[in-house]
Amino acid sequence: MLPRFVGRLGLADAVTIANAALGFVAVVVAFVDIELAARLILLAAIADGLDGIVARHYGGTEAGPYLDSLADVASFAIAPAVLAFVVISDGLGVDLETVTLELGLVTAICALFVAMAVARLGLYTAYDTADHYTEGIQTTLAATIMGAAILAGAPVDDPWLILAITGAFCYLMVSPIQYPDLLTRDALIMGIIHALAILVPNFAGRTFPYALLTLGIAYMALSPWFYWRPDATPSPDDRAVRGEDPTE
Repeated sequence: MLPRFVGRLGLADAVTIANAALGFVAVVVAFVDIELAARLILLAAIADGLDGIVARHYGGTEAGPYLDSLADVASFAIAPAVLAFVVISDGLGVDLETVTLELGLVTAICALFVAMAVARLGLYTAYDTADHYTEGIQTTLAATIMGAAILAGAPVDDPWLILAITGAFCYLMVSPIQYPDLLTRDALIMGIIHALAILVPNFAGRTFPYALLTLGIAYMALSPWFYWRPDATPSPDDRAVRGEDPTE
């Protein structure tokens, strides 16, 4: 007897499911190798964009949007929260065997990050009907900035910085700020730097993680006001880049 998903899920769905699996592996690896965990989260972000491109060429399924949100919870809510918890607790020397105020604070902020990421994903699915922008920072972007920051080395030296970043994202993910979808050209540039940050994170003084971090922060801080699109309706390529099924 074959599993229920045979004949019901497509290639794009397989990529989405792989994204969720990468999130789990990142959680496990975070307690052993924090930089490898960050690279796995960045790889999951690539898979999140790739599934939309695959859906464009091979078709999507009715289960696709649901799988996408579930996978994002694993890779861009839980995994980055665990990443932040490990970095902050290690950096501050938090005793994990005793309940202390510092442990409670770190745990609360990271748990709030998960809660707000889940809320953001639900709000996106239910209410974000505009084709050319989304409200609140994308969970993928938040996870990418955190992963790039860790690969760049900054949060490891200053755990309070990653705590502040995590806390800020708790609001920004559910804020009403409108973030425009990237044009295909800009998303391609971002994707190349993203891939290089994963493949050669230590090249030339961590150039690519720093570049990815800079681009991510620039988009977060400036795009709601200064990013210009020639039209309000994205092409199928643009929709695929943002991780949507362009056949819908």
